[in-house]
Amino acid sequence: MNSTDKTDTPQTSSEEKKLIILTAGGTGGHVYPAEALAEELLRRGYRLALVTDSRGKDNYRGTLGKIPNYAVMAGGMVGKSELTKLQSLGKIFIGILQSCLILLRHKPACVIGFGGYASFPCAMAAVLLGIKLIIHEQNSVMSRTNRFLSKYAVLIAQSFKKVKHTPAGVKTVLTGMPVRQNIVELNKRGYPRPGANDPLQLLILGGSQGAKIFGQILPSALSLLPPETAKRLKIYQQCNKDMKDDLKKIYKETSLNVTVSPFFENMAELYASTNVIISRAGASSVSEIAVAGIPSILVPLPTAADDHQTGNTHDLAAVGGAIVIPQTDFTAGKVANILTSLLTDGEQLEKMSRAARQVAISDAAIRFADAVETEIQA
Repeated sequence: MNSTDKTDTPQTSSEEKKLIILTAGGTGGHVYPAEALAEELLRRGYRLALVTDSRGKDNYRGTLGKIPNYAVMAGGMVGKSELTKLQSLGKIFIGILQSCLILLRHKPACVIGFGGYASFPCAMAAVLLGIKLIIHEQNSVMSRTNRFLSKYAVLIAQSFKKVKHTPAGVKTVLTGMPVRQNIVELNKRGYPRPGANDPLQLLILGGSQGAKIFGQILPSALSLLPPETAKRLKIYQQCNKDMKDDLKKIYKETSLNVTVSPFFENMAELYASTNVIISRAGASSVSEIAVAGIPSILVPLPTAADDHQTGNTHDLAAVGGAIVIPQTDFTAGKVANILTSLLTDGEQLEKMSRAARQVAISDAAIRFADAVETEIQA
């Protein structure tokens, strides 16, 4: 168990609220919605615990780091060698047994799975023990794990209106992707439309792994910007940690004002002052961009399972809130032309910001918590 005490939370009645166990993998697409839902459930007085694997236990920040953490064995299967798959099967079997012991000891009202292979043992244990299982599918294409688990889940919460491969007959609810409260608050503010001579801010996000293609293409693309635009520009680029030093050297030889880091702690602050964002199209990133109302250039990861990142962009692109560039077309010249056009057209940027907010679901955590309460009270 995490040695950190549970957060103090208001109680909605004299009777202690039930325990809800969250289970999630380690990437942002799984952790951020779990964090957002945890905040809302704690606000309502529920007791929470997190089951993950050894990579995540006691390593989470924020709310997930303040609730009890339990680690079980888990293993990935997709894209692995036959030997690794066999080893993973053994780890999964042990992880299910470990999860069963945790669930039998604590008797939660339900288990909520957020995906990632680390979440499978606990989700499967809930099924075996007859404990209500709720699944969150963050992407526009249901993962293979969730397709399997959905047959046993009492509810599947979904981030998008249309989710490919949703099995027939399962109960679903459109909650949207829960995002952190400090980002939700940005939905209420206006877009920082730049004047002709105002400073500009560009934010570059490569997802949880930091996109190497961004590090390879964007220095050249940014060097092609007109000097009068480049001198107004402040750039924050998230990068793969292995590329950090090389990127710093490359940018140091230019006149560009660039901050390079594998991770930014102050995302809400960066979002608030960003005029344009270039990003991968993971569900958390797309949802946060929409909620914050930031005009975006989205580059779906071509190797994402079932090409789900392309699907994640459809709603945002359809209303004009984002420009989508397939990675095969992501060239320095094309990116420079698009950026030059956007950064010199405040009216277009403001229009894209309004369009992004149009498809955003800013109350996703509340919707999700409402659905959870309905299920555990049924």
